[in-house]
Amino acid sequence: MLQLEGAKRSFLFCLGICMLICSVIYLRAMAGTDPQGQSGPLGCRPFSKYCQAFLPSTKGSTAWQRHDCQVESHLLSMGNRGGDQDCSHLVRELHFITSPLSREEEDYPLAFILTVHKELELLLRLLRAIYMPQNVYCIHVDAKAPREYREAVESLVGCFPNVFLASHSEMVTYAGFSRLQADINCMRDLAASPVPWRKVLNLCGQDFPVKSNLELVRYMQSKEWRDRNMTPGIKQPAAMRHRTQLQYREVRGSHVAPKHGGPKKGAPPHRLQMYFGTAYYALTRTFVEFVLRSHVSRDLLEWSKDTFSPDEHYWVTLNHIKEAPGSHVGGGWGGEIRTIKWRDQEGTVHNGCKGRYVRDICIYGLEDLQWIIDRNSMFANKFESKAFPEALDCLEQWHRDKVLQQAMVPIQSWWQLATQGNATSLFNATETVCEGSREDLLLTYLSCPETLCGKFRLCITKRHSV
Repeated sequence: MLQLEGAKRSFLFCLGICMLICSVIYLRAMAGTDPQGQSGPLGCRPFSKYCQAFLPSTKGSTAWQRHDCQVESHLLSMGNRGGDQDCSHLVRELHFITSPLSREEEDYPLAFILTVHKELELLLRLLRAIYMPQNVYCIHVDAKAPREYREAVESLVGCFPNVFLASHSEMVTYAGFSRLQADINCMRDLAASPVPWRKVLNLCGQDFPVKSNLELVRYMQSKEWRDRNMTPGIKQPAAMRHRTQLQYREVRGSHVAPKHGGPKKGAPPHRLQMYFGTAYYALTRTFVEFVLRSHVSRDLLEWSKDTFSPDEHYWVTLNHIKEAPGSHVGGGWGGEIRTIKWRDQEGTVHNGCKGRYVRDICIYGLEDLQWIIDRNSMFANKFESKAFPEALDCLEQWHRDKVLQQAMVPIQSWWQLATQGNATSLFNATETVCEGSREDLLLTYLSCPETLCGKFRLCITKRHSV
């Protein structure tokens, strides 16, 4: 009788194992036929030894285990469904932070403008890095972006009540007026937002944060910047005057060129002194209202339509009008707004680009990270997820680790991008399971990492043969 009972239990155990193995084989076969699932990498890139120097260490031989290996595939697999269940899964799988991390940050919400047109993975990782539920985010998708890209971004923003697409999209041209107009379109939308944001910052899709949200809030409220706009720049140098003295035409979505014959422009409206600076800024809400409503700002905007790269003179010029809210006359290049390696600053500001130059701007490589971290600007520019993926992996993990260390609330497990685990203890965990019950063994096999499943199969075989 006891032998019959033992045989029955062994049969049921083997049946369970067979069903489990068949299920795994079936699911993997289904995943293999999914064209969307094949678009991402097959596994997580391990952190390089160089990157380990930036990550906190613990005693013993440790290995970082990354959790999200196919960032784009989570969004693409959702398609246009965007239901509550899909969104809840997306938010967790992509490790978005879902609660304010401190009262200080909750009381000082920020607004962000993101202008994007390519590299969905970069957008996802940038938004994840800067996302906080108390903030608000306007995403301007270039009108010439592929339909699939726009639909994917629409699915993404549909999962967050404080993220939205700009109500009007421009076909953005490098150095064209359309780039400036894209920001203003988002500003109009943000001005109508019920979120009581205090300052707005603009980003492009190849930026990535260096400061945490808490550090941004504290920097915005520091003595120097509490009630001021940040628009780094100086009086227009002679070498840059051609940008506003000649008339240019914008070939939509392609390039900007001088008009035939080189006609000159008239003087700026309201006898404004022209300034030259960065296209990036941090602006108070009252200044944004001034930009949208003042006849001075509107006249300058109209005058700037046939200039070269107007976003590099518009904001900084308006910020030098004494009557403008939050103006910072004579602010110069002050403001830690961007870390950029320009080719012509090699040997003076920096020691060279460890990635590669594109339009004289460095696309960062892994060995550029120490310089970026030491500079400690608000954001760094530029990154490419395909050219130098390890650089973004490392900075992203370093940044999230800092964000969570500064948190004043309990940390949710899914907020972590990667965790530390002892490689030896992970390997030996399978031996411990072998000493447990058959039920525990089945549960562990079901949840085991793919790299360890072969070990569990061996363990199951040993238990069954006993």
